[in-house]
Amino acid sequence: MAKIILTGDRPTGRLHVGHYAGSLKGRVELQNSGEYDKIFIMIADAQALTDNFDNPEKVRQNILEVALDYLSVGLDPAKSTLFIQSQISELTELTFFYMNLVTVSRLQRNPTVKSEIQMRNFEASIPVGFFCYPISQASDITAFKATTVPVGEDQLPMLEQTKEIVRTFNRIYGETLVEPDILLPKNKACLRLPGTDGKAKMSKSLGNCIYLADDEKTVEAKIKDMYTDPEHIRVTDPGHIEGNTVFTYLDAFSKPEHFAEYLPDYASLDELKEHYQKGGLGDVKIKKFLTKIMQEELAPIRARRKEYEKDIPAVYEILRKGSEAARAVAADTLSDVKKAMKIDYFADNELMKAQAEKYSDSQI
Repeated sequence: MAKIILTGDRPTGRLHVGHYAGSLKGRVELQNSGEYDKIFIMIADAQALTDNFDNPEKVRQNILEVALDYLSVGLDPAKSTLFIQSQISELTELTFFYMNLVTVSRLQRNPTVKSEIQMRNFEASIPVGFFCYPISQASDITAFKATTVPVGEDQLPMLEQTKEIVRTFNRIYGETLVEPDILLPKNKACLRLPGTDGKAKMSKSLGNCIYLADDEKTVEAKIKDMYTDPEHIRVTDPGHIEGNTVFTYLDAFSKPEHFAEYLPDYASLDELKEHYQKGGLGDVKIKKFLTKIMQEELAPIRARRKEYEKDIPAVYEILRKGSEAARAVAADTLSDVKKAMKIDYFADNELMKAQAEKYSDSQI
């Protein structure tokens, strides 16, 4: 069986370092590993419209922003198929068929759906499209016969629901769909990078994101204001590592070679943490260290983005070609699904032949 990856993002804003640490960096590594036969990366605009239905222009404008972020981090259209979800109408058909395989009560129990509904204040009036988000995600994954889905830890309940749908479909209609494996980031600090203010999640509305497109001065300013340990008032005070955003980012991004280059007084991150916990190490010093690391990480991303920004029509052409290629694959899967469900009426020659003989015999 071919090894296939499906992953993507909702275009509700520019992508930030949380996306990068949690998924984008890993996607590039998977893309360049040579281990996978096909990689599909989706800009999930249809899913973004489930809770932005009254502001489609927001989603429309962010298609390009997300595409530029994809290309700037190193996703290569020659190795990965970049496409726009809404341009693949087959996904809608698959979602419709899968709806019969999931109960309302099962959707209500999905932890990710429950938390997202609460976060968006949808308790009183949940849009049906948003409520059916896990079914739509199952459609996306199965349409491309994905064997591997790289996700953050918060998406595990959604992937489990996809597995349930696949098993139910195959049990009723025969082995047709591929059940995917889940791939989590190896670095636990990357599973859910907090906002710069220490909040559990980066959010554009909270203004606590470091965007991939941020310039050097902006990155420096955001790290300078980053949340650390409120009890670490003086340099001599013992500091806490847990919940300290600067150290969470260092866990995610620092490498042994960074110490030799930018902070030679320390041999490792463990040594730096130990000193901070004992006292005698100021927040300014560790923030400057983090700033140098982040600037090094983001510099090539900024440079690539500037190059792609010079030819925006070419970026749209990449998305157009990718969408065409993705639709051809999804169409094959939809054909398999219809055949399994016995609703491929005009393609089933045996059915037409049997029916013709049935009525021919009745005339004798």
